Amino acid sequence: MAKQSLSDLPDLTKNELQLLNILWKSEEGYSVREVHQQIEHENGWAYSTTKTTMDRMVKKGLLDRKDFHGVFLYQAAISKPAGLARLVSYFMNDVLHMDSGALMSLFGRSKALSESEIDELESLLKQGLEKEKSK
Repeated sequence: MAKQSLSDLPDLTKNELQLLNILWKSEEGYSVREVHQQIEHENGWAYSTTKTTMDRMVKKGLLDRKDFHGVFLYQAAISKPAGLARLVSYFMNDVLHMDSGALMSLFGRSKALSESEIDELESLLKQGLEKEKSK
């Protein structure tokens, strides 16, 4: 999974984030059916909706798809910290119109992320802030 620039990442929808959260748990990837079985009770989607959403995420560069013995397996194409950084950047800049420093400190105390994930998230957010200031 390549580390991406924050400005290169597309905006994430709630549904895309839900799918990414599932796919971030697997190094090998999941088929559409495996992902669908994990989310169908939460959102009531038909299988075709899950497949369409995942195929669109491939086109957006959020997922990778590979053929494994006739079954497509999907993997996250962006790291969890990169995805979170994109969401945090959007929320802080476009919703709250604030500097993201305060929010970064909350991630530092979070047990949901590993130390390396926190470091990557912090780096991506700083990179995004520097680009915003230079505009």
